[in-house]
Amino acid sequence: MEILSLFFSSLIAATLFPLGSEVLLITLLTQGNNAAILWLVGTLGNTLGSVINYALGYWASDYINKKYQDTKSWHQAQQAYNRYGSWSLLFAWLPIIGDPITLVAGLARTRFSLFIVLVLIGKGARYALLIALTQVATS
Repeated sequence: MEILSLFFSSLIAATLFPLGSEVLLITLLTQGNNAAILWLVGTLGNTLGSVINYALGYWASDYINKKYQDTKSWHQAQQAYNRYGSWSLLFAWLPIIGDPITLVAGLARTRFSLFIVLVLIGKGARYALLIALTQVATS
């Protein structure tokens, strides 16, 4: 049940809803749960949450492009994504900017295979680092 809670916490945290999964991950880790399982569940949940953002952006891209193509903020968002490109998806784990990056990737219709690989790497590395730091701190 705790592992399922981590999955859904991680999933929701990666969508546009404000929620964090780090405290639950650390709590489960300090309670003696398997670090590899926690890493896998957290990474998969968080990545799936980003896929939801991507899908929303992809689904809305035609409408948004037609409706907002002449607005300054839309041009700024497109320029920022184009400047940093799909490599910015490695930072999809960052607070505040990470979730919108995955939405913009969908709006830009970034190739899904590239999207999933970059997001998975970034989120997996983040959870691995968090687990490693927790294990060092509690040793």
